[in-house]
Amino acid sequence: MSKKTDNMTEEELNARHAEKMKKKKAARDKIIATKTIEKGLTIVHTGKGKGKSTAAFGMVFRALGNGMKVAVVQFVKGKWGTGERNVLDKFPDQVSLATMGEGFTWETQDRQRDIDAARAAWEQAKTFIMDNEHDMVLCDELNIVLRYDYLPIEEVLEVLEQKPEMKHVIITGRNAKDELVEAADLVTDMTQVKHPFRSGVKAQVGIEF
Repeated sequence: MSKKTDNMTEEELNARHAEKMKKKKAARDKIIATKTIEKGLTIVHTGKGKGKSTAAFGMVFRALGNGMKVAVVQFVKGKWGTGERNVLDKFPDQVSLATMGEGFTWETQDRQRDIDAARAAWEQAKTFIMDNEHDMVLCDELNIVLRYDYLPIEEVLEVLEQKPEMKHVIITGRNAKDELVEAADLVTDMTQVKHPFRSGVKAQVGIEF
């Protein structure tokens, strides 16, 4: 505690805290009252840290809890079995799931195959983004295929610009293109501070997949 509060009674401290929080709430309420725009957001999760797809799926589950319809297109991880996919399979009336990836590019070692897979996934994603059925579309690891120039960033930006007004689109993956970051409404850069993989710990069920 500071010298100013050292000699205060518990009752005085509680009263001081209540007054401080009252002023803080009034200030917050004033700020919130100015936020009147409602729109579909373009959301980007990027950076070297873990949690990009995890946070995106958290939004997906939140949307499902609110009765929204969601589409998920996995651009890279299509061959992987994941816990998220097992959960989404339990909501067939609310979820459209397209696992289009062929695995990471260092696994396929076939550039043209990767390009073809990226194109097929993007065509499916475009259908979801432009329809009037889904409220949210997750393009998981789209940033990866954009990084390798398997898809033209200009085409992606054009679709995002033309999407329905209330459609939310989430894009994940490292190394988001500057143009996409500029166009997005919400961008989070995951920063890696520490990761068990660097200490020899392998990917574990419930954590990585």
